[in-house]
Amino acid sequence: MQQEISEFIRAKQAAGLSTNTLRAYSNDLRELTEFMGSAKTKLQDLNTDTFRDWLYFASEAGAKKSTIARKTATARSFGKFLFETGRLDIDPTVRLRSPKLSRTLPKTANARFLTQLLENLRALAANGEHQQRLNWLVIELLYSTGMRVSELVQLKLGDIDFNRQTLRVTGKGNKQRTLPFGEPAKDALSNYLEHSKVIDFVLINDKAKPLSSRDVYRIVANQLAGTGMQLGPHSLRHSAATHLLDNGADLRSVQELLGHSSLTTTQIYTQVSIQRLREGYAKAHPRA
Repeated sequence: MQQEISEFIRAKQAAGLSTNTLRAYSNDLRELTEFMGSAKTKLQDLNTDTFRDWLYFASEAGAKKSTIARKTATARSFGKFLFETGRLDIDPTVRLRSPKLSRTLPKTANARFLTQLLENLRALAANGEHQQRLNWLVIELLYSTGMRVSELVQLKLGDIDFNRQTLRVTGKGNKQRTLPFGEPAKDALSNYLEHSKVIDFVLINDKAKPLSSRDVYRIVANQLAGTGMQLGPHSLRHSAATHLLDNGADLRSVQELLGHSSLTTTQIYTQVSIQRLREGYAKAHPRA
């Protein structure tokens, strides 16, 4: 079945899926083949019960509901591929059901904390070294635009339009979108590019090597340590969306900014705003 898996991964790669998604597909299907190998199952014998047994086995081994949900999504995508390419006569995954997940609200940083942090980073970058300028730029761009960390590390010099104050990014599914940025982000970019040897990728280290997503995560986690929470780059995306809605932005605009294909995904941020309203009411209102 390895050949079918390889062709499946190549097809998904051609469709523009992210590196993380492709890695998850590969890992899940490798586990599936190991499970099938122990049962001496052939591709032609792959049916709904085989997938259910695999998912049950993973659950009994201690996999979280979120992991089982991801594996179910992998199975469905692979089953559909096998059916549509004629390798199986029926799709054995159509009756698979994902476990119900309790939806947790995304973690965000306080707007006042971020404002103060960015002012401090700006001051440090004014007469600082490359790392100080990089710290300011990373936090400023992630928070100002709400972009994903994968989009930030792929940002190139040619993607920046200073006249219009926009950035061109490539998101999930290879979809491009244009993001506006304000004066603070413009200042951070100008300061950084003036002193850095950027040729192609914008984010580089002091040896002119492009940064990885892990590098950016370290920068953000270090700078947001003062919140008392373990926050990474995605929390700045959550913060951007939540603070936009808190200050009157409409849901469709936030959806477009974040690059969500479904408005339902964006609506989770309205719940964050409502939760903050409840907390503020409980603390301040005499009749709460």
